[in-house]
Amino acid sequence: MSTAQSPQPPDPAPPPATLAARVRSIGQRHPGTGLWPRRLAAGLVVGALAWGVAALLGPETEVARQFAAALLCAAAAVAVQHVLALDRRVQDQDRRTRGALAETAAALEDGLRRHDDELRTGLARCTEDLRHLVDTRLPGAGRDEDAARDLEVRTDADGVPDLAHSFADVLAPGPAILGTFVRMEMKRVVGHLSDLTNLTAECPGENHDWMLTLTRAAQHAICAISTSVDREFWNSEPASRYLQAQKEVIEERGVPVSRLFLLQSARELDDKLLRLCDEQELLRIEVRVAVLPELPQHLQRGTTDDFIVYDEEVTFEIEQDLREVNVRTRLNARQDHVQDRMKRFRELWEAGMNLRELEVRVDDEEDGTWMVDQG
Repeated sequence: MSTAQSPQPPDPAPPPATLAARVRSIGQRHPGTGLWPRRLAAGLVVGALAWGVAALLGPETEVARQFAAALLCAAAAVAVQHVLALDRRVQDQDRRTRGALAETAAALEDGLRRHDDELRTGLARCTEDLRHLVDTRLPGAGRDEDAARDLEVRTDADGVPDLAHSFADVLAPGPAILGTFVRMEMKRVVGHLSDLTNLTAECPGENHDWMLTLTRAAQHAICAISTSVDREFWNSEPASRYLQAQKEVIEERGVPVSRLFLLQSARELDDKLLRLCDEQELLRIEVRVAVLPELPQHLQRGTTDDFIVYDEEVTFEIEQDLREVNVRTRLNARQDHVQDRMKRFRELWEAGMNLRELEVRVDDEEDGTWMVDQG
């Protein structure tokens, strides 16, 4: 009894030629090479027919002339076939070229679409990893110090390399410097997150990104003091984005924004300051102005640097050096410090002038009728 033989798997199909190989092959094919015997045979038939016709129509004609006429007709028949075949080959080659280019464009578009999808997926995954890192490692409001230490974000071997390598993998087709940039940025950001486990963080210079992010995150109130050092800031591009962010939180969430301009001298009371206050009041920002030498003595002894208090929970402060250059930005969420800042803000706010009072004061300064702080 014969045993049934299992069917043999079909031979694997040869791998398809790549698009590049197919494109290179265009122009290397010579579809008319095998047609020459047929053309010659057709030419011989036409030549024989021509010779026969010539012999019938002119029997007295010399054989040499009949042969020449037949040879000429045969050559013409072969040439006509060759010309027609060339035209067809050109058309076929043009059609194949267009087809190959269309396939190449479709393949490139498909590859770009897949790479874009992979890039979006990878960035979404890395963003989710970063969000998970923040949610699980930053201490909440009700956690004690031991829990905060247990959840402290470290910038060494725990979290940063995994996230950085994930971003670097997504950016692998790009320049190598992007991978290095990602790792350095992740180390910097996670370093700030680590500092915030102690409710304070700082960075050199002015950090406008922190200021904008905190503005957009505010839910209850924004209270700010702007000193004379900060005056040129209001003519800059970051100031436009900052005011736009404040306008959005005012209109969208009804967050009140209060700003006190603290002046070192009454000589700073001018039309330029008045226009600045008018501009901000049009954005529904409540504005007041205080001249430091004209305040009561106990208010003059307090701090005079720029700071912003967000939701009475965190302060954004800019520290100046002796040349009145902004050298450091600091975030502080320690409640004793925040409450001290809020107390200072309320005292100066109550002592300040509103916009109507400021207009009268500026007119008096220009007329020379105000006698305080004229020296």
